[in-house]
Amino acid sequence: MKKVIVIAFAVFSSLVQAQEKTQIPLISVSGEGKISVKPDQVVINFGIENIGKDATEVKKLNDETVDKTLKFIKEFGILSNDYKTTDVSLNRNYDYEKKKYNYRASQSVTIILKNLSRYDSLMMGLVDNGINSISNVEFKTSKLEEYKSEARKLAMKEAQHKAEDYVSVLNQKIGKAITINDNTQTYFPQPMYRMAMADKEISGNSIPKETIAVGEIEVVATVSVSFILE
Repeated sequence: MKKVIVIAFAVFSSLVQAQEKTQIPLISVSGEGKISVKPDQVVINFGIENIGKDATEVKKLNDETVDKTLKFIKEFGILSNDYKTTDVSLNRNYDYEKKKYNYRASQSVTIILKNLSRYDSLMMGLVDNGINSISNVEFKTSKLEEYKSEARKLAMKEAQHKAEDYVSVLNQKIGKAITINDNTQTYFPQPMYRMAMADKEISGNSIPKETIAVGEIEVVATVSVSFILE
């Protein structure tokens, strides 16, 4: 009985080794899908900062400006879930030139503006209400996941078409895809906004000004696919 088991095990091991040596014929290709779209919203991050000798006074001044700014944002029509405080700080710093301490109070706020035609009036309103830094302006799209899906499909179609081109020369066909590796990336336009007051007393020219180039969002999907050869 033991001899039979040993023989059966040996036969099974030989079959496994033979299968391991048999390689599945494959073709591996890559594909790219690219979609460029116009942004339909913008994320703005700005800050309010005050520096002075007294911590209480500095904080009070900063809080007053923050309160004024947040009221403006609300009156401007930005929904409460489209703006939020992202950082608050009150620090004691040493001025080595004057050889004394001062206090710095600051608060950062992020806004999502969903109507790009109101961008300029929002920016000027923020400056008029006392903000003194704009750290980031990023244009985005509310349909990003939809565009990512479209880009992936385009990438897969290109990979399939490329594989079919290769194997057609060999009078073969491609079968099922057995591995797919995805790498989808999104590139957002990030313009630099200078914190400088625009000249409001521009000579009687009533032509609307274009103060910033929005650009386009580029969604790029790249895939690596391995197909079975038939």
